[in-house]
Amino acid sequence: MREPLTAPVAGERALRSAAVLGCGTALPKHAVATAELAPAFGVDEDWVVGRTGVRSRRIAAPGARLSELAAAAALDALMHAELAPDALDLVLVATMTADELTPNAAPLVAHAIGAENAGAADVGAACTAFLSALALAAGQIETGRAEHALVVGAEILSRFTDTSDRATALLFGDGAGAVVLGAGDGGGLGPVVLHCDGRGRDAIVARRERGLIEMDGQETYKHAVARLTEASREAVAAAGIELDDVDLFVPHQANARITRAVGERLGLPAERVVDCIAELGNTSAATLPLALAHAERDGRLREGDTVLLAAFGAGFTWGAGVIEWGRTG
Repeated sequence: MREPLTAPVAGERALRSAAVLGCGTALPKHAVATAELAPAFGVDEDWVVGRTGVRSRRIAAPGARLSELAAAAALDALMHAELAPDALDLVLVATMTADELTPNAAPLVAHAIGAENAGAADVGAACTAFLSALALAAGQIETGRAEHALVVGAEILSRFTDTSDRATALLFGDGAGAVVLGAGDGGGLGPVVLHCDGRGRDAIVARRERGLIEMDGQETYKHAVARLTEASREAVAAAGIELDDVDLFVPHQANARITRAVGERLGLPAERVVDCIAELGNTSAATLPLALAHAERDGRLREGDTVLLAAFGAGFTWGAGVIEWGRTG
C-alpha cells in the first residue's frame, strides 16, 4: 500500500484520511446536438467542436428541479458506496443554480434521499465549487467530526444561458455527479489548494437583473490555463509527489482547448488526461464528479490510482488536489 499523501507534523495529532467510497451520476434524458444549434450562429458543428470540444449536451426538461437531479446522483453514489442514507453525517451540494434563492438545495437533497441524520449546506464557488466542497467534507472526516459525507456537484445551467450568445449557448449543459466519503487509514484525499482573485469578477458573471451568464471567452481562457497549471503543480508539490506519479489528471471540463493546453503545460500524455466534454458540455460544478465517474466506468480510473483534480471558475476561483482513488486502508 502506498504511503499516505499527507503526514502529520511532529507533535501534532495524526488525522484520519477521507477516502472515496462511491461515485454516482445523473443526467437529463434530453440531449441537444451541436449540429442542431450551430446554424443559428452562422457556423457549423466542426467550427464549434474545434473551439469547445462539445458535440452534444444534456438539457433538463421544463419544470425539472435541480434538487431532484442532485438527489438522483446522490442515490447512485450511495449505491456504489454500499452505504445507507441514514449513515450520512453531512450533505454538501456544490451549485450555483439551486431551485430557489432559499432554501438551499442541500437540505432538499438530504430529505429526498433519506439522510435524516445529516447536516446540509450548499457551497458556491462556480466551477470550483465541487473541489471546494470536497475539501470541506474531507476536513470534517479527517478531524472526526463526521464519519460519512456526501458531496454533490449539480447544475441546470440551461436556464441561465443566453440562447443568442454564441460564447455560452454552445458550451453549457446540465447534469449532476456525486461522491461519498468515509474514514480510511491511509491514502484518500491529500492536500487541496484553493485560491481566488475577485479582480476577475466581470469575466464570467450572471447579474441578478438579467439572470443570464455572460462570459469573456478570451480572458477566461487565458486565466484558466495559467491558474489550472499553477494550482496543479502546487497541489502535487504539497502532496510530496511528482507529476510522473499522477495516474490520471481530471480537470474541470471547461473547454477541450483548455484541457489540452493544461495537459501539455504539465507534460502529461493525453491518455492520462480525462476529456469527456464532447457529450456533456460544460456543467460547471458537476464536471469533476461526472468526469471521475466517466473515467471509473471506462476502466481508466482504478482503485489505488493517484488522481490530480483541478478546477477554475467565475470569481475568479480555482484550485487543485491530489487523491488516492477508492477505499483505502
